[in-house]
Amino acid sequence: MPELTTATVSSGKTVFVATDEPRIGSKGPFYIVYASEDAENRWGYKCSNCGSFDTAMDTMGRIECNGCGNVRKPEEWDAAHE
Repeated sequence: MPELTTATVSSGKTVFVATDEPRIGSKGPFYIVYASEDAENRWGYKCSNCGSFDTAMDTMGRIECNGCGNVRKPEEWDAAHE
């Protein structure tokens, strides 16, 4: 079970941030965010650089913060996408 801290997003929803599950980013790690305390359903990611929950992930596993531009490189990479 991940170590979770609670946070409230702009919609007022309470989410649960896994501070012990970092994903390395260019400006700081991203933390997995869960929709419930049982950590079964992922809700998104939190950027540690600016604290934003406004992040996006593409089909290759690249994560980008829409607030500060922090980026995690894709987990899968295919030269055909260049």
